[in-house]
Amino acid sequence: MEQKEENLVKKTCRELGITQKELAKMLDVSQDTVTNWTKGEPKQIIKVLLEALIYKKKFHNILKIVEFQILPLKNSKLI
Repeated sequence: MEQKEENLVKKTCRELGITQKELAKMLDVSQDTVTNWTKGEPKQIIKVLLEALIYKKKFHNILKIVEFQILPLKNSKLI
């Protein structure tokens, strides 16, 4: 059985740990607009923007991990 893909708006909110209201404020749109995106298919540019927000968060988390692993090496003068 094929699983339905999670709505991109809901996925973005889940990944960022924010509400739809907070997403609306972040994107400077009304909460109704965000609600409409959850009910239908948002325009391609909105999809790209939402994916970019998710990847930005993931990239930021990767940088935190790298920083956590590299800073102790710099402080030990091994680098």
